[in-house]
Amino acid sequence: MLIAAAAGGGAGASDNVLLDSNAGGDWPGYGRTFGEQHYSPLAKIDDHNVDRLGLAWYMDLGPGSPYTQPIAVDGVLYFSQGMSIVHAVDAVTGKLLWRYDPEVAKHGGWELYWFWGTRGIAWWNGKVYTSTGDGRLIALDAKTGKPVWSAQTTERNSGQYITGAPRVLDGKIVIGQAGGDVSATRGYATAYDAESGRQLWRFYTVPGNPAKGFENKAMEMAAKTWTGEWWKYGGGGEPWNAFAYDPETRTIMIGTGNGYPWNTKFRSPGGGDNLFLCSLVALDADTGEYKWHYQFNPAESWDYNGAMDIELADLMIDGKLRKVAMTAPKNGFLYVIDRTNGKLISAEKIAKVTWASRIDLATGRPVEDPADHFPNGQDFEMWPSSRGAHSTMPMAYSPQTKLLYIPKIEMGFTVNDRGVTADSYWTVNLGPPKPNSLQNTSALLAWNPATQKSAWQVNTRSGINGGILATGGNLVFQGQIDGRFSAYTASSGIELWKFAAQAPVMAAPISYMAGGKQYVTVMVGIGGGAATTPYSYDGIIVDYRTQRKRALTFVLDGRAELPPAPPPFVVRAVADPDYRADAALEAKGAHLFTRTCYLCHGGEAISGGAAPDLRASQIPLSAQAFNSVVRGGALAVNGMPKITDLSDDDLEALRQYIRSRTAKLRDSQH
Repeated sequence: MLIAAAAGGGAGASDNVLLDSNAGGDWPGYGRTFGEQHYSPLAKIDDHNVDRLGLAWYMDLGPGSPYTQPIAVDGVLYFSQGMSIVHAVDAVTGKLLWRYDPEVAKHGGWELYWFWGTRGIAWWNGKVYTSTGDGRLIALDAKTGKPVWSAQTTERNSGQYITGAPRVLDGKIVIGQAGGDVSATRGYATAYDAESGRQLWRFYTVPGNPAKGFENKAMEMAAKTWTGEWWKYGGGGEPWNAFAYDPETRTIMIGTGNGYPWNTKFRSPGGGDNLFLCSLVALDADTGEYKWHYQFNPAESWDYNGAMDIELADLMIDGKLRKVAMTAPKNGFLYVIDRTNGKLISAEKIAKVTWASRIDLATGRPVEDPADHFPNGQDFEMWPSSRGAHSTMPMAYSPQTKLLYIPKIEMGFTVNDRGVTADSYWTVNLGPPKPNSLQNTSALLAWNPATQKSAWQVNTRSGINGGILATGGNLVFQGQIDGRFSAYTASSGIELWKFAAQAPVMAAPISYMAGGKQYVTVMVGIGGGAATTPYSYDGIIVDYRTQRKRALTFVLDGRAELPPAPPPFVVRAVADPDYRADAALEAKGAHLFTRTCYLCHGGEAISGGAAPDLRASQIPLSAQAFNSVVRGGALAVNGMPKITDLSDDDLEALRQYIRSRTAKLRDSQH
């Protein structure tokens, strides 16, 4: 339902710190400012003195994902880590000022299987805004950490959950949600009054059941692009990550997700573009009314969602100053779009792409390979894979160099839909591509969005790399899966400084002023989707047990040191003399494991470091111990949520599958 109301709160200084043009002493939002550029104009640390950058302090953190981006206001650093636990820290000394635990493990259910936290938080007018996996949006007093208000933004036990950061605009907090990969959900974005928590408006990203009427004309228009009974599947389209705001036109732009089910043959069997899946949608920030949209992938079937970060800028293109929105969704193209009307200006490939030859600038539509929807169930070698050529690790735009800095990924897969049904897990079959030297590689790519050409590229190790920070000191900061945290010249890509963080650095860094000095902070440790694909790590060991999750803060001439790193952990299969193979039970357990366990414990029970490797655990060997942990919540304090909707038979199937994976590892080690 669309609800329009006047904005709460006020503008003034609280909004000024979010303007792209401000001096950059604070970092109050996920992308720092309304334009989401992930750029700091600060230049006290620059390409001439960055070699003096040293560790100011570090903070060891508890269990749960550290794949999150901090904010910093008035010398205080804030971040949400693990089960959405918010920390306030003195940015100069590293002293903990307060800690707020929303007790997610007590509130959450099914949705907690999929993530241990959110990617960021926001500040406005003396309050910190955080969200939780179980769908709450919470306002905290920035000085004390005490709750001011809380709103349940998702439908409980619906399969929806939150992984993205709240965004602030003109006295409103806007939040989306996730869930469209795994459940019959219908996406929407909601705006709340920042002072009171009162809901102001909600915009659905896909249409509902026509028999119930449409919330607005946009939904009526979108419904014409769907066929069959799509609403029974929810449709998907969650705006789970990407937002940007243009205060000049009071327009909020949101990136929307993939459809549910993935395969359009099931959700919309008679064809159609399926609006507003995989799109950039612009709304009136005051009312939530539709303004315009641009769809990246009509009838999308491969998880090429359009929810990767959106950067706003004013670019000189062909001699004319254009107000643009720039985004690199998963599909391998970099799009430059006129943010005043949604018209495509340009789109070019930034990585290997096989699903389309180009984007037609006259129509704005991709020129697709007809085989990419696998007619007659045939195989299609798809580049990029569903990981994307650009994933959730944010890119950055520097107004100084006028370049975008993109954490590029090269990964493909073979896809078909032979034998799948609407009840199949992904509704497509995924497999490896033909051998290719690009597979599971990555790069830091500097890209000129005005000319749509590469400026420079630095190859990075493995098939995944970290989020980006660009600064006014002609610097670009990025971390890597092997723990390397580097600073490069923004103009040329020369590495000037590096730090051994002892654990993966996937989150984007931030920079801010405190006590008259410029600081850089980054969160360290694996998390998010990167943890599901350890095969892409290039042999790098990422371990939950030995590698510390930390907040690291750097300053010129910092002298702090990390303690020595422990020796690398080697997974050893536990002895299980009572194990007996049971193919049918193991197949059932494999399906349940993918649905409930893999994001934390890794695909095929091979941990990517977000949680313990279960092949080295004694717990699955005992039905009683397994039940105590999985359904009883015995390890909830360690970040293992209670999973209450599994039957005894389900638990036994899960145990059997894990033990089968342990047996396979044990055989390989003998």
